[in-house]
Amino acid sequence: MSRLFRCALLLVAAFAISNLAFPARAAEKVDLLLVLAADVSRSVTGDKFKLQRDGYAAAIANPKVLEAIKGGRNGRIAVMFIEWSGAGNQKVVIGWSVIDGPQAAHAFGTRLLEEPRAFADRTSISGGIDLAMAELAKAPYFSERQTIDVSGDGTNNSGRDVRLARDEAVEKGIVINGLAILSDQPMPWNPEHTHPPGGLAKYYRDNVTGGPGSFVMEAGDFESFGDAVLKKMIAEIADASQPGKDAPFVR
Repeated sequence: MSRLFRCALLLVAAFAISNLAFPARAAEKVDLLLVLAADVSRSVTGDKFKLQRDGYAAAIANPKVLEAIKGGRNGRIAVMFIEWSGAGNQKVVIGWSVIDGPQAAHAFGTRLLEEPRAFADRTSISGGIDLAMAELAKAPYFSERQTIDVSGDGTNNSGRDVRLARDEAVEKGIVINGLAILSDQPMPWNPEHTHPPGGLAKYYRDNVTGGPGSFVMEAGDFESFGDAVLKKMIAEIADASQPGKDAPFVR
């Protein structure tokens, strides 16, 4: 046996022993893994897009949200922001980020306001859910609670059936909450997209949201989006701080 070969065997053995003595480090625990999944389809105009981004940035740094985060067992959550429109058009705008106080929250909000818009295509809620599930599966943090926070102003009209995506997420223990953004006027070329039978909130309840304690909130319009997303995030985070307690249904 050559000296070089013996050295190689010794190195392999040393590496194996090292892995046994020092196992992989467990993922850092957080109280909630939260994916903020925002609609940037064609019906979301430039002004609406800005109001939506502003609303998320303000909510994440709001003192009430930070208070809810601090009330958790670990005092921190991990958040990711994605944007979605048509099938195949989904993007991670901000990757997994730990929010544990004002500094981290403001940094997240500032970056969100600086990032360019990802898309302006059709509306594939299912595509947004699919990307969120994939990112949750490889998150570098651990939490028993995983939530996808979907906001949008229309029905799924691109990609696979949104109910299939919803059901797959729920089977994995993921909760999907919805924020239905109402529109004053139906779209002339497709009125049922923004005004489905029974209303958009009902559509979200029937097709998008699911899991224990899941709920839907309504934003009367994009102008009121900021207040709605603030209330929604507080409900999600406060629920995460109390394992076993279901969040109330909210409209």
